[in-house]
Amino acid sequence: MRPGALAALLALSAPALGAAPVPRPLPARMADTGGGTQLIVAVAPDTASTTGTVTWWDRRGGRWVRTGSAPARFGAKGLTDGATRVQGTDTTPTGLYDLPYAFGVQAAPDGTAYPYRPVREDSWWCQDNASLAYNRWTEPRPADCRATEAEHLITYGTQYAHAVVVGFNYERPVRGLGAGIFLHVNGRGATAGCVSVPNDAMRRILTWADPAARPHIAIGTRGGATAVTRY
Repeated sequence: MRPGALAALLALSAPALGAAPVPRPLPARMADTGGGTQLIVAVAPDTASTTGTVTWWDRRGGRWVRTGSAPARFGAKGLTDGATRVQGTDTTPTGLYDLPYAFGVQAAPDGTAYPYRPVREDSWWCQDNASLAYNRWTEPRPADCRATEAEHLITYGTQYAHAVVVGFNYERPVRGLGAGIFLHVNGRGATAGCVSVPNDAMRRILTWADPAARPHIAIGTRGGATAVTRY
Protein backbone atom coordinates (compact mmCIF):
# COMPACT_ATOMS: atom_id res chain seq x y z
CA MET A 1 0.00 0.00 0.00
CA ARG A 2 1.34 3.47 -0.87
CA PRO A 3 2.26 5.65 2.18
CA GLY A 4 -0.32 8.27 1.22
CA ALA A 5 -3.09 5.68 1.02
CA LEU A 6 -2.11 4.23 4.42
CA ALA A 7 -2.25 7.69 6.03
CA ALA A 8 -5.70 8.29 4.53
CA LEU A 9 -6.95 4.95 5.86
CA LEU A 10 -5.66 5.70 9.36
CA ALA A 11 -7.30 9.12 9.26
CA LEU A 12 -10.65 7.59 8.33
CA SER A 13 -10.46 5.02 11.12
CA ALA A 14 -9.50 7.51 13.86
CA PRO A 15 -12.15 9.45 15.80
CA ALA A 16 -12.65 13.01 14.71
CA LEU A 17 -10.49 15.51 16.54
CA GLY A 18 -12.40 16.90 19.51
CA ALA A 19 -15.35 14.51 19.06
CA ALA A 20 -17.09 13.56 22.30
CA PRO A 21 -16.66 9.89 23.27
CA VAL A 22 -19.76 7.75 22.85
CA PRO A 23 -21.18 7.10 26.35
CA ARG A 24 -21.43 3.51 27.48
CA PRO A 25 -24.93 2.08 27.93
CA LEU A 26 -26.38 2.96 31.32
CA PRO A 27 -26.15 -0.57 32.79
CA ALA A 28 -22.45 -0.70 31.84
CA ARG A 29 -21.89 2.39 34.01
CA MET A 30 -23.61 0.87 37.05
CA ALA A 31 -21.75 -0.65 39.99
CA ASP A 32 -24.04 -3.68 40.05
CA THR A 33 -26.81 -5.02 37.84
CA GLY A 34 -27.80 -8.06 39.88
CA GLY A 35 -25.81 -10.65 37.96
CA GLY A 36 -28.51 -11.49 35.41
CA THR A 37 -28.81 -10.67 31.73
CA GLN A 38 -31.94 -8.53 31.97
CA LEU A 39 -32.31 -5.23 33.81
CA ILE A 40 -35.01 -2.60 34.30
CA VAL A 41 -33.76 0.89 35.14
CA ALA A 42 -36.09 3.53 36.61
CA VAL A 43 -34.50 6.97 36.66
CA ALA A 44 -35.80 10.31 37.96
CA PRO A 45 -34.04 13.66 37.48
CA ASP A 46 -33.66 14.13 41.28
CA THR A 47 -35.15 12.99 44.58
CA ALA A 48 -37.94 15.58 44.44
CA SER A 49 -39.19 14.32 41.08
CA THR A 50 -42.41 12.38 40.62
CA THR A 51 -41.77 11.51 36.96
CA GLY A 52 -38.90 10.04 34.97
CA THR A 53 -38.13 7.18 32.63
CA VAL A 54 -38.09 3.40 32.75
CA THR A 55 -35.85 1.51 30.33
CA TRP A 56 -35.32 -2.22 30.04
CA TRP A 57 -32.17 -3.89 28.81
CA ASP A 58 -30.79 -7.23 27.61
CA ARG A 59 -27.17 -8.31 27.81
CA ARG A 60 -26.22 -9.79 24.44
CA GLY A 61 -22.75 -10.80 23.32
CA GLY A 62 -21.20 -9.12 26.34
CA ARG A 63 -22.97 -5.80 25.75
CA TRP A 64 -26.10 -4.18 27.18
CA VAL A 65 -28.74 -3.41 24.57
CA ARG A 66 -31.80 -1.29 25.30
CA THR A 67 -34.96 -3.18 24.45
CA GLY A 68 -37.62 -0.66 25.42
CA SER A 69 -38.44 2.53 27.28
CA ALA A 70 -41.46 4.34 28.71
CA PRO A 71 -42.31 7.39 30.81
CA ALA A 72 -42.48 6.57 34.52
CA ARG A 73 -44.11 7.89 37.66
CA PHE A 74 -42.71 7.74 41.18
CA GLY A 75 -43.90 8.49 44.71
CA ALA A 76 -45.89 11.64 45.40
CA LYS A 77 -43.08 12.78 47.73
CA GLY A 78 -40.30 11.76 45.33
CA LEU A 79 -37.54 9.24 45.94
CA THR A 80 -35.42 8.36 48.97
CA ASP A 81 -32.63 5.96 49.90
CA GLY A 82 -34.20 2.54 50.25
CA ALA A 83 -32.00 1.67 53.23
CA THR A 84 -33.45 4.47 55.36
CA ARG A 85 -36.94 4.84 53.93
CA VAL A 86 -39.86 5.22 56.34
CA GLN A 87 -43.19 3.53 55.65
CA GLY A 88 -46.11 5.79 54.79
CA THR A 89 -43.99 8.64 53.41
CA ASP A 90 -45.15 8.24 49.77
CA THR A 91 -41.54 7.95 48.65
CA THR A 92 -40.07 5.50 46.14
CA PRO A 93 -37.10 3.55 47.54
CA THR A 94 -33.91 3.79 45.51
CA GLY A 95 -31.65 0.78 45.12
CA LEU A 96 -31.21 -2.48 43.21
CA TYR A 97 -33.87 -5.13 43.75
CA ASP A 98 -34.91 -8.50 42.43
CA LEU A 99 -38.38 -9.14 41.03
CA PRO A 100 -39.93 -12.12 42.87
CA TYR A 101 -43.05 -12.54 40.70
CA ALA A 102 -45.73 -10.78 38.69
CA PHE A 103 -49.45 -10.53 39.36
CA GLY A 104 -52.57 -8.94 38.00
CA VAL A 105 -56.30 -8.40 38.13
CA GLN A 106 -56.26 -9.21 34.42
CA ALA A 107 -54.83 -12.36 32.87
CA ALA A 108 -51.16 -12.36 31.95
CA PRO A 109 -50.47 -11.09 28.44
CA ASP A 110 -49.89 -13.79 25.85
CA GLY A 111 -46.23 -14.77 25.84
CA THR A 112 -45.62 -14.06 29.54
CA ALA A 113 -43.08 -16.52 30.95
CA TYR A 114 -42.62 -14.84 34.34
CA PRO A 115 -44.37 -16.40 37.36
CA TYR A 116 -47.77 -14.66 37.35
CA ARG A 117 -50.27 -14.73 40.20
CA PRO A 118 -53.93 -13.91 39.48
CA VAL A 119 -55.63 -11.45 41.82
CA ARG A 120 -58.77 -12.89 43.44
CA GLU A 121 -61.50 -11.44 45.62
CA ASP A 122 -59.64 -12.49 48.79
CA SER A 123 -56.17 -11.34 47.67
CA TRP A 124 -54.53 -8.84 50.02
CA TRP A 125 -51.08 -7.32 50.51
CA CYS A 126 -50.40 -6.92 54.22
CA GLN A 127 -48.65 -3.73 55.33
CA ASP A 128 -49.45 -4.05 59.03
CA ASN A 129 -46.21 -3.80 61.01
CA ALA A 130 -47.69 -5.93 63.79
CA SER A 131 -48.64 -8.82 61.49
CA LEU A 132 -46.70 -12.00 60.83
CA ALA A 133 -47.71 -11.51 57.19
CA TYR A 134 -46.03 -8.09 56.92
CA ASN A 135 -45.07 -7.27 53.32
CA ARG A 136 -46.62 -10.44 51.96
CA TRP A 137 -49.49 -11.45 49.69
CA THR A 138 -52.18 -13.19 51.72
CA GLU A 139 -55.34 -15.12 50.81
CA PRO A 140 -57.43 -14.45 52.81
CA ARG A 141 -56.30 -11.56 54.98
CA PRO A 142 -55.14 -12.97 58.34
CA ALA A 143 -56.72 -11.87 61.59
CA ASP A 144 -53.55 -10.10 62.76
CA CYS A 145 -53.43 -7.90 59.62
CA ARG A 146 -55.83 -4.99 59.92
CA ALA A 147 -57.78 -4.12 56.77
CA THR A 148 -56.80 -0.47 57.26
CA GLU A 149 -53.15 -1.55 57.07
CA ALA A 150 -53.47 -3.72 53.96
CA GLU A 151 -54.24 -3.36 50.27
CA HIS A 152 -57.24 -5.24 48.91
CA LEU A 153 -55.60 -5.85 45.55
CA ILE A 154 -58.71 -6.37 43.47
CA THR A 155 -59.94 -2.85 44.28
CA TYR A 156 -57.01 -1.43 42.25
CA GLY A 157 -58.25 -2.70 38.91
CA THR A 158 -56.39 -0.09 36.89
CA GLN A 159 -53.04 0.00 38.69
CA TYR A 160 -52.86 -3.72 39.33
CA ALA A 161 -54.22 -4.82 35.99
CA HIS A 162 -50.61 -6.01 35.62
CA ALA A 163 -47.76 -5.59 38.10
CA VAL A 164 -44.43 -6.99 39.25
CA VAL A 165 -43.39 -7.27 42.89
CA VAL A 166 -40.24 -5.24 43.62
CA GLY A 167 -38.05 -7.05 46.15
CA PHE A 168 -37.67 -4.00 48.40
CA ASN A 169 -37.73 -5.09 52.08
CA TYR A 170 -39.06 -8.43 50.92
CA GLU A 171 -36.64 -11.25 51.75
CA ARG A 172 -36.22 -10.33 55.43
CA PRO A 173 -38.80 -7.60 56.08
CA VAL A 174 -37.86 -4.84 58.51
CA ARG A 175 -40.89 -3.35 60.22
CA GLY A 176 -41.38 0.31 59.47
CA LEU A 177 -39.21 0.36 56.37
CA GLY A 178 -42.04 -0.14 53.93
CA ALA A 179 -44.21 -2.71 52.20
CA GLY A 180 -46.02 -3.25 48.93
CA ILE A 181 -43.60 -1.71 46.45
CA PHE A 182 -44.46 -2.72 42.88
CA LEU A 183 -43.86 -1.86 39.25
CA HIS A 184 -47.40 -1.40 38.00
CA VAL A 185 -49.73 0.37 35.58
CA ASN A 186 -50.29 4.12 35.90
CA GLY A 187 -53.13 5.41 38.00
CA ARG A 188 -54.32 9.02 37.97
CA GLY A 189 -51.04 10.54 39.13
CA ALA A 190 -47.98 9.94 41.26
CA THR A 191 -47.81 6.76 43.33
CA ALA A 192 -47.65 6.00 47.05
CA GLY A 193 -44.08 4.76 46.56
CA CYS A 194 -44.23 2.37 43.64
CA VAL A 195 -42.96 2.87 40.09
CA SER A 196 -45.66 3.01 37.43
CA VAL A 197 -45.73 3.00 33.64
CA PRO A 198 -48.45 3.06 30.95
CA ASN A 199 -50.45 -0.14 30.50
CA ASP A 200 -48.93 -1.01 27.13
CA ALA A 201 -45.41 -0.65 28.55
CA MET A 202 -46.28 -2.90 31.50
CA ARG A 203 -47.55 -5.55 29.12
CA ARG A 204 -44.39 -5.29 27.02
CA ILE A 205 -42.24 -5.70 30.11
CA LEU A 206 -44.14 -8.81 31.14
CA THR A 207 -43.73 -10.49 27.75
CA TRP A 208 -40.05 -9.50 27.70
CA ALA A 209 -39.09 -10.64 31.19
CA ASP A 210 -37.41 -14.06 31.27
CA PRO A 211 -37.08 -15.71 34.70
CA ALA A 212 -33.98 -17.57 33.49
CA ALA A 213 -32.31 -14.19 32.83
CA ARG A 214 -32.79 -13.16 36.49
CA PRO A 215 -34.05 -9.62 35.84
CA HIS A 216 -33.60 -6.92 38.47
CA ILE A 217 -34.79 -3.36 38.78
CA ALA A 218 -32.53 -0.42 39.64
CA ILE A 219 -34.28 2.71 40.92
CA GLY A 220 -32.40 5.97 41.29
CA THR A 221 -31.70 9.50 40.13
CA ARG A 222 -29.40 10.93 37.49
CA GLY A 223 -26.85 12.12 40.03
CA GLY A 224 -26.11 12.69 43.69
CA ALA A 225 -26.18 10.23 46.56
CA THR A 226 -29.06 8.28 44.99
CA ALA A 227 -27.59 8.12 41.47
CA VAL A 228 -28.70 4.96 39.73
CA THR A 229 -25.09 4.29 38.65
CA ARG A 230 -24.22 3.62 42.31
CA TYR A 231 -26.28 0.43 42.27
